[in-house]
Amino acid sequence: MTDGLRWGILGTGGIAASFASDLVENGLELVAVGSRSQESADAFAARFGGPTAHGSYEQLAADPDVDVIYVATPHPFHEENALLAIQGGKHVLVEKSFTVNEKQARAIADAAAAAGVVVLEAMWTRFLPHMVRIRELIAAGMLGDVRTVLADHNQLLPSDPSHRINAPELGGGALLDLGIYPVSFAVDMLGLPTRVMASASRIATGVDRQTAIIFEHEGGRQAVLHSALDAAGPVTATVIGTEARVEIDRTWYAPTSFRVIGSDGGVLEEYASEVVGRGMQYQAWELERVVAAGERESAILPLSESVAIMGVLDEVRRQIGLSYPGE
Repeated sequence: MTDGLRWGILGTGGIAASFASDLVENGLELVAVGSRSQESADAFAARFGGPTAHGSYEQLAADPDVDVIYVATPHPFHEENALLAIQGGKHVLVEKSFTVNEKQARAIADAAAAAGVVVLEAMWTRFLPHMVRIRELIAAGMLGDVRTVLADHNQLLPSDPSHRINAPELGGGALLDLGIYPVSFAVDMLGLPTRVMASASRIATGVDRQTAIIFEHEGGRQAVLHSALDAAGPVTATVIGTEARVEIDRTWYAPTSFRVIGSDGGVLEEYASEVVGRGMQYQAWELERVVAAGERESAILPLSESVAIMGVLDEVRRQIGLSYPGE
């Protein structure tokens, strides 16, 4: 898609492995990995073609052969890790949620602007082909006036209190891990909300077990969103307009299919994704495109929007009484 950048991955967990697999399978250049331990870095490198294995994040950030770093650590560490990469002069792809709060997100954005590097939130859904097509249909007026977004991200995840998803010190809970998807989707479809209403219930560790959100948007448009970590849901989404609606199949935020259904119930278009791997390569291609074009941010997901979304999530957390250690 471009001449290509040389990628480094900061972190060696499951999401890092998924991203590395998509990079390698789609011909992008993975040249280095950084971990807090040499053993972990070596094991990860051995799985993915033998990129340079660094036993510290600092070594990865200082590697002159790396152009861009994907930050794949839990979100409470994103600010520290992204700033380290920026200080090393690297472009950065930061896993979502972008940070824990808006203050941290602004610190990254300010540092990127000062350093002249590109920073992109790894909200991979935004860049997938079926989402590109949905935005095209909306822009063409096929749906008429888009009025409503409905989306859930409910999963049955491990109940072990020490698991990352349940741990407050790791930014656990449904909202930042799962709810970020429907929240970002609603902003993609309708813009930033003008009003936020939220309700949640907790688990014993104090993080949110499930969170329900209603957004009001300009012109009286609405988004109704739900996330949960202890019960599997349909994981589907619908965009409703005055002329037609888009019904996105399970799993809506990953490569999938959708139908455009007219107001008379007739099917106007059917779409099925054909994607190699998991689909995380599209966000990497977009970052490479932005850099190659000499742009500062992606029009699909501007850095300012990632910062603003963290502000929206701050408001949701304020309403449900959820805070994290060290805030």
